[in-house]
Amino acid sequence: MTLDELNTLPSSEAERTLLQCCGSRRWARQMASARPFATREALVESADRIWWSLDPDDWRDAFAAHPRIGERRGTHWSLQEQAGAHSAAEATQTELAAVNVAYEARFGYIFIVCATGRSGDEMLALARRRLQNDATSELRVAATEQAAIARLRLGKLLDA
Repeated sequence: MTLDELNTLPSSEAERTLLQCCGSRRWARQMASARPFATREALVESADRIWWSLDPDDWRDAFAAHPRIGERRGTHWSLQEQAGAHSAAEATQTELAAVNVAYEARFGYIFIVCATGRSGDEMLALARRRLQNDATSELRVAATEQAAIARLRLGKLLDA
């Protein structure tokens, strides 16, 4: 899709398309309303500005759209992004599943990490380390990871 094509989609279709990049319905709606974007850079700047203007419930909405790290379900993009977890040793995959459960029990949402280019062992170490965070700090870390995922996916959307 080109930037011009994104800019000219009907609003409801633009929202559905943008939800592929970030699962927050409010973010997608505001992004669709912010069109047209003059450049890719303006698109990314708007994505970040809108993301950080949202409240934590909107962030959690986005988190809920992701499969857990290591799960073999989700979109083509999420499966590509999690390739490091999927190719990890069986023991690492088992530990990731256990850490996912502990993380979700502690924070109330799934472990969010920009997984692109990271190995299963790296993601496992990050999850263990982040389990030590307090709830307020961890929500901010998870939101930062989600913002990075959205930026990558916007690039994929326009490169597709």
